[in-house]
Amino acid sequence: MPIRKILPLCLLTFIGAVVFAAQSQATPKPKLTLDDFFNSVSFPALEISPDGHAIIIETIRADWDQQIFRHDLWLYREDRGGLLQLTQSGHDSDPRWSPDGKWIAFLSERKTSAEKSDDADSDSKDEPASQLYLISPTGGEAFAVTEGAEDVHAFSWSADSQTIYFATRQPWTKAQKDDYKKAWKDVVQYRTAERGDTIFALDLSAALARHDASPAKIETRKGDSEEQPDLTPGGQAIATTPLRVDKLFASPDGRKLAFLSNAVNQREEKNEDVEIYVLDVERAPSPATAANSETAPAGKLAEPVRVTHNTAVETHPRWANDGRHIFFSNDVGNPMGPYLDLQPHLFWVDTESGKTEQWDKNFVGDVEAYAVAGNFILASARLGTEVQIYSANSPSDSFHRIATWSGTYEDISAAPGSPRVAFIYSSLDKPEEIYIADSADKLDQARPITSFNRILAEKDLPQGKPYRWKADDGTSVEGMLIYPPGKFEAKHLPVFTFIHGGPNDADGNHFEADWYQWAALAATNGWLVFEPNYRGSTGYGDKFLEQIVPVIVSRPGKDILEGVDALVKDGIADPDHLTVGGYSYGGYMTNWLITQSTRWKAAVTGAGAVEHVGNWGNDDTSYDDAYFLGGRPWEAPQHYHDEAAIFQIDRVTTPTHMVAGADDIRVAVLEDYLLEHALYSLGTPSALLIFPGEGHSLQKNPWHGKIKVREELKWLEKYGGVPAN
Repeated sequence: MPIRKILPLCLLTFIGAVVFAAQSQATPKPKLTLDDFFNSVSFPALEISPDGHAIIIETIRADWDQQIFRHDLWLYREDRGGLLQLTQSGHDSDPRWSPDGKWIAFLSERKTSAEKSDDADSDSKDEPASQLYLISPTGGEAFAVTEGAEDVHAFSWSADSQTIYFATRQPWTKAQKDDYKKAWKDVVQYRTAERGDTIFALDLSAALARHDASPAKIETRKGDSEEQPDLTPGGQAIATTPLRVDKLFASPDGRKLAFLSNAVNQREEKNEDVEIYVLDVERAPSPATAANSETAPAGKLAEPVRVTHNTAVETHPRWANDGRHIFFSNDVGNPMGPYLDLQPHLFWVDTESGKTEQWDKNFVGDVEAYAVAGNFILASARLGTEVQIYSANSPSDSFHRIATWSGTYEDISAAPGSPRVAFIYSSLDKPEEIYIADSADKLDQARPITSFNRILAEKDLPQGKPYRWKADDGTSVEGMLIYPPGKFEAKHLPVFTFIHGGPNDADGNHFEADWYQWAALAATNGWLVFEPNYRGSTGYGDKFLEQIVPVIVSRPGKDILEGVDALVKDGIADPDHLTVGGYSYGGYMTNWLITQSTRWKAAVTGAGAVEHVGNWGNDDTSYDDAYFLGGRPWEAPQHYHDEAAIFQIDRVTTPTHMVAGADDIRVAVLEDYLLEHALYSLGTPSALLIFPGEGHSLQKNPWHGKIKVREELKWLEKYGGVPAN
C-alpha cells in the first residue's frame, strides 16, 4: 500500500483555510429570480412616535393564495425588543399616532364581527366600507370607532388627542337609498348623482366607553328609522363640502382643522377641485354634545374657508408649528401663477393672508418628501440621479444637504418631542428598508430597524452608474445604466431602453421591485438596462421639464434615440440587440419610438396612448394633456396630429407586447386596443394582455403584475435575441 505522509496540524489548518477561502470566492451569490423579486416588501407609510422611541410602519406584500396585496401594520419599539406585527387583517393602512402617543389610529377595510355574521346569513359579497380603527401601542386588539355604509376618506387627531375628526361622503337615510334605487335601478347618473363629504368630530372618551360597554348594553342599529341617516354613533357633523376630503389635519394649537379637497369622482379634470381649506373648530358643534347619543344632533356647521387659489394640484399638506402656515407640495401645476407643469417643490401658505411662498426657489431639483422637525424642515429632494436629505430654516434659506450616503432617501418622519428621524433608504445594491437616526445631523450613523427585503439583499444584484450625452440642441441629458451582474462596465451589451413614466419623474440610484420598475430583474436576465431621464424629467430644473411642451413625445423621443446612438458609438451597446419598453408615459414613448426607428428588435409597452384626442376625452387628468399639447383638441389640432403615433404606425416593424388594466381611466384601455388593432392589421407580431378589475396601477391582484413582467421578459428574450440565463 502507498506510504502517506502525515502533515502537521497547523499546516492542515492553513490548507483548510485556503481551500475554504477559494471555495467561498468560487461560489457566487445566487441570482435574483422572478419569485424573489415579487416577494419584496414596500413601505407606503411610516410615522415616528411623538417621543421618538417607537415607529409605526405600513407594509405591502403579495398574498399569492388570496390574490391580494396585504396591507399590515408593524410597530418598532426599543423597549419591546424591536419589531412587532401589530395587525394581521391584511387590510390596514394609513396609521397615525395620537399626539399623546397613547393610541394609533388607522383605516381598515376588514370586516367587523357584525358584518361577518351578516355574511353568513346572506349571499352578499359587497366589499366592506373603510372604517377608522384604534389600537394601543402597548398591546390588545384593534377596534372600530366608526361604522356605516360610507368609506372614511380621511381622518385626523385633535392636538389634545381627545377628538378624532373624520370625513365620509354625505350619509343618506335608508329611505333615500331605497328611493334612489327605485327610480334609477342600475342606471349610472354620470356626475349628476355625485355628492360631497361631511366632516365629523368624535369624542375619544365616548368612543372608548362605547367599546368597553358589553354588547348587551349597546343598542343595535338594525331597527333604525328609515329617516335616520347612516351615522357613526356619537359622531358630530361639524362641516360639509361639495368636494371630497382627501386629507384632514388639525393645527398644533387645536383651534383649526384643515383639509385638502379633491373632485368627488377623483377624476383630476379641474385643478381648482384640489385646494386647501381651513375651518375654525372652536366655533363648530362640540362632539361632547353627541357623546351619549346614537345620532348626532343638528347644529350650526362651521364654514370652510379656502386658503389656496392656484393652478396646482397640492399634495402632502401639513401645519407648520406656528399654527398659521400650512406646508404643501405640488404634484403638477404652478402654485405661484398660470398653469405650468413644474417639478414638485415645497411651499407654504399663510392661512390668514393667503400669501404663498416657495422654499428655496433657487433649488434646481424637486422635493419628493418632507418633514417638519421643530423650527426647521427636512426635505428629501432629487438632483439628477440622487435623492438626498436637505434641511432649511425658512423660505429664504437655501437647502443644505445633510445626508451622506449615495442613493435614495424617501418618506421622512420627524418626532415632535425628540430629535430622532426615521426614513426609507435604498440604492442599486441595497433594497429599501427603514432606518432611524438619533438626530438630523447624525444621518450617517442611522441604523436599519427592518430587514423585510434581506433575501433580495443576499442576491447578486446589478451594479449601475449615471450616463450622460449631448442632445442635438446641445442640451446635456442624463440617464442610468444598470449592468448585468458580473458585467459592470462591460462593452457591446444587448440593451433594454426602459423609459420611466410621468413624464415628471426620473430614474436614479435606488432599488425598486415591482411590476412597474423591474430594471434589476431585466439586468439579471442579461440586459444592460438604459434608463434615460429625457426632457420632461425631474431633478434637472423646471426649464428642462418644460421643454416637453408642446412636443410631448417628439422632443423626449429625440433625447432617447440620441442616448442610444451615444451608447452604440461608445461601444457600450450592441446595435443588433436593442429593445425598448415602458408603462404609462413610458408606454406613450415606446409607442412613439417604434414608429421612429426600425432599430428595435422588440418592444414591451403598457397603458400608453397612441393618439391624443380620444385620450384627452377619456383621461382623468385632461388639464395636463391640454397643457402638454398647447391646448384642447380644437385649439391645437396640428399638435394632436403630429405627436400621435397612430398616424405613423405603418412604419412599425418591431414585435410589440402590450398590457393594460381593464378599468384604467388614467390612460384609457381603448388606446391599447387601438394599438393592437393597428399592429394586427399590419401583420406585425404583437400580443395584448388585459388585466380584469385593474386600473392604471396594477394593485388589485399581485398575479397580474407578476404575469406582466414574466411575459415581457419572455418577449424580450424571444425577439431581442438574448439567450436565456
